[in-house]
Amino acid sequence: MQHLGTSETGLTHAEAAHHLQLFGPNRLAEETRTPVWRLLMEQFKSFLIIILVVASVISLAIGKTTESLAIIVIVVIAGVLGFAQEYRAEQALAALNRLAALQARVVREGAEHDVPVEELVPGDLILLVAGNKVPADARLVQAFDLRIEEAVLTGESAPVDKVEDLPPGDDDLPIGDQKNMVFMGTIVTYGRARAVVTSTGMDTEFGRIAGMLSSVQQDKTPLQHSVDGTARSLGLVALFLAGFVGVLAVWRGHPLVEVFTWSTALAVAMVPEALPAVITVTLALGAHRLAQRHALVRRLQAVETLGSTSVICTDKTGTLTEDRMTVKSIWISSGRLEVEGAGLEPEGGFLLNGERVPVSPETGLLLTAGALCNDGVYHRTGDSWTASGDATDIALLVLAAKGGMDARDLATGQPRTDEIPFSSERKRMTTIHRTPDGLTAYSKGAVEVILASSAFMHRRGADIPLEPAERTAILETADAMAEAAMRVLGISYKPLGNSAGSAEEGMVFVGMVGMIDPPRRGVKEAIASCRAAGIQVVMITGDHRRTATAIADQLGLSGGRVVTGPELDAMDQTALVSECATIGVYARVSPTHKLRIVQALQQRNRIVAMTGDGVNDAPALKQADIGIAMGITGTDASKEVSDMVLTDDNFVSMVAAVKEGRTIFANIRRFLTYLLSDNAGAVMAYLAAILAGYPMPITPLQILFINLIMDGPNAISLGLEPHEPGTMDRPPRPPRAPIIDGTSLRYIFTVGPLLAAVTLGIFVLALPRGEQYAVTVFFTSMIAARLFNAFNCRSAVYPLLKLGPWANRWLLLSFAGSLALLMPIIYLPALQPVFSVVPLRPADWLWPLAAGLTVLFTVEVLKYAGLARKNGPGRPTT
Repeated sequence: MQHLGTSETGLTHAEAAHHLQLFGPNRLAEETRTPVWRLLMEQFKSFLIIILVVASVISLAIGKTTESLAIIVIVVIAGVLGFAQEYRAEQALAALNRLAALQARVVREGAEHDVPVEELVPGDLILLVAGNKVPADARLVQAFDLRIEEAVLTGESAPVDKVEDLPPGDDDLPIGDQKNMVFMGTIVTYGRARAVVTSTGMDTEFGRIAGMLSSVQQDKTPLQHSVDGTARSLGLVALFLAGFVGVLAVWRGHPLVEVFTWSTALAVAMVPEALPAVITVTLALGAHRLAQRHALVRRLQAVETLGSTSVICTDKTGTLTEDRMTVKSIWISSGRLEVEGAGLEPEGGFLLNGERVPVSPETGLLLTAGALCNDGVYHRTGDSWTASGDATDIALLVLAAKGGMDARDLATGQPRTDEIPFSSERKRMTTIHRTPDGLTAYSKGAVEVILASSAFMHRRGADIPLEPAERTAILETADAMAEAAMRVLGISYKPLGNSAGSAEEGMVFVGMVGMIDPPRRGVKEAIASCRAAGIQVVMITGDHRRTATAIADQLGLSGGRVVTGPELDAMDQTALVSECATIGVYARVSPTHKLRIVQALQQRNRIVAMTGDGVNDAPALKQADIGIAMGITGTDASKEVSDMVLTDDNFVSMVAAVKEGRTIFANIRRFLTYLLSDNAGAVMAYLAAILAGYPMPITPLQILFINLIMDGPNAISLGLEPHEPGTMDRPPRPPRAPIIDGTSLRYIFTVGPLLAAVTLGIFVLALPRGEQYAVTVFFTSMIAARLFNAFNCRSAVYPLLKLGPWANRWLLLSFAGSLALLMPIIYLPALQPVFSVVPLRPADWLWPLAAGLTVLFTVEVLKYAGLARKNGPGRPTT
């Protein structure tokens, strides 16, 4: 510590700032990001865009300079729009990554602080607990039963015991033998420690090998792969039809170069070029919206999987409840006392039969044990009280304060010398303290665990043998407290003399504390919403069966069976698979049970979302279809393997995320339906015109303008559509359900022919006034029909009045922007010959208005008819 210029109080803030300038931030060399110019050039690599460029060159070679330049301008504008979309998606994901940055617990100027890992510097004194990811290379100062999993450096998955003592002999030891060091990237699996940072960033052992590690690329999600395949298939069909139409056009006497350009434009019209970019943008922006609802997505795949979730397995404490424990009852050998007060204020006393009683020596011993076997921090700051640490520990510190005891004074009088940390397998924690009479062990944990290790009980100042009848009576009292929705802890102690051996054997049972943790606001309604949505909610807790049952009743989860950890151990996996659909609550379970539960549900073809916060929850989180870590109480290990982090640890946020996931997938389906119905209508109109012997109703440039400039913003706007009514009133989407379902196909093959018939009919009616006029009217009518179709595509089922015509402001802006782009083409003399249009009189706009309204009202009438059939005669349809 002297070598690094630090002490037991850590660095000062000024020293930390100086070290940060001297050594740089604690991060590895960043992966080279794709340059902006390369991202822009990627927009022009598609096969059809290359063909368009070739068409432009040919047009230039034969003297059609204006048309050639116009094609290039449209392609460039489309490329810039695509670049803007992808860049926005990248920025959104980068923002999410910044939000997901890990924090480290550090001591500076004698006080504990949470700082971003990147701000750690050599000399910092860091605190490590089970579940932490070690943020830098560090030398141990104190270690309490510390075990580190160093597989990332050594390849060995078995945790390594660590000590603060220097290893004897050779100073140049391999990593696996450096027992007094912890290294960046490794995981604390057990115990806790204090360590001084020796190296950061690229100077760490992990940093030295970082250059040899291949960077992990963000793979495409299954949805993106599926859409890419759809786009390729459409491309092949488009090329075939474009070739077929080209042959027909040549046969009808059109010039070959013109036919080539026209066929190329037709192929572009059939393939939604913006589709991959729109998918990426929608997923990324959806992830950004989820972050605003306290659900931080770490993998894009989770966004699309959320909509398929059929089971949510959730922890109780802190997720379904507030994680604000308050001790309401204590039991000692002389009887049961009620405790007044709530919250952090140490106000209230102890009641026996409704009357206040003084703190007896027995009660004092119980309070002392609870305050010393404790890692929480609780103190007065000004006029208020503040606390940090585990909610159970804080509740015990407040309880001691109500009894007139200061935990810091107790710790000074009985300093801790050693500890056996809590784990979900042991279900207990023990600390060892030096007292004037020697060493004393204090232990707290599950009542049955503490009772099993106790041979005596404390009564009226004496330690007497614990008889079987008394054990039974204690367990019955614990059951009664649990039935009142209390979490019950047993507390014991043991005088050790001068030897700390066998600290947890033959202990003295002191008593029990019962604490309540009220359900979070909105959780009961969120669970009801899940049931309406066909989602099973399963509560998993380490609490007593009766406590779990009481909380489940309060939350509306009482419909299923309650199964305990020991009962799970007695089941083989086949039995669990058979019965898991009927189980609503798992009590007294360990993290290993969680993994079995997830696997059993998945074997029943359920899509499982699982919450977890501990280092031992990582296997279950990784196995789940969506692993959800807790942002406040979650360990680094659980966050590393999770797909999503709840930044507020709240079940309500999880349900909101499921709803958002359903909406995101529905929006992707919306804009796909929009693009394909538009393109189907356009291609049908072009083919019908050629087969009927009419002139070309539209020029290649007009096709490119509509498909490359107009469609993208409308599609993006549909990707931002708010929740549809009934989003959480239908069952989960099957995970392998096609993105274009039967409803979408019916819509495409209804609207496509309708759009073609309306626009081509207008073209035929306008032909007597001249071909160029008819082309202009067809061009504007096609745009109008597609714009109004975007409003239809907001829902394939619900009419606009049900959705709210103005609810999607982005679509309204896109509509206005599209019209603003169209006006210069129609009315600027410089652009009219380029796009082969003539200026329209005000009355002429009745044609496109009629086309748009015909599509809008026809589809709306069909929606009302569909709802009427669904709701039955005389039932309201909105």
